[in-house]
Amino acid sequence: MAELNTGRRLQPRVDLAAMVDLAFLLITFFMLTTTLNKEQALDVAMPDSTDSTDFAPLADNRTVTLLLGEDGRVDWYWGMLDKPLAGPHSTVMGKDGIREVLLQKKDEVPKLTDDGKGLIVVIRPSARAAYASLVDALDEMRICGINQYMIGEISPEEETML
Repeated sequence: MAELNTGRRLQPRVDLAAMVDLAFLLITFFMLTTTLNKEQALDVAMPDSTDSTDFAPLADNRTVTLLLGEDGRVDWYWGMLDKPLAGPHSTVMGKDGIREVLLQKKDEVPKLTDDGKGLIVVIRPSARAAYASLVDALDEMRICGINQYMIGEISPEEETML
């Protein structure tokens, strides 16, 4: 008769090769998605919280003020409000609107100043302006290559212009 070998049992094994492949696939996936999903933030330099009212005067021939209104409307003037060099004019956001004005003034201003300094843009959103309008205005500064800009509060006189 045949003898049964019951003393030698084979130990069951789990093949881990598929699990290792899956782990490397997941690591690769997460590394790829984190590098593709870069943060899109804009750094805005804010003034110190000290209560200082000593501000350097702005040259009126270098300053363009943007007044952000509702529905993407932008009123702008060049110079100071009491005696503007140009404006006030009304336009919209985008390449056919305020971008044309900013690029034109960016080229024009260094020729008019003695020291060749560039354009300064003051962005003043009204209470009726959408937050997206302010973000669009900041995007226009970056697109046009304007390095000197600030965000200010709109005055009551400027509010009536809108």
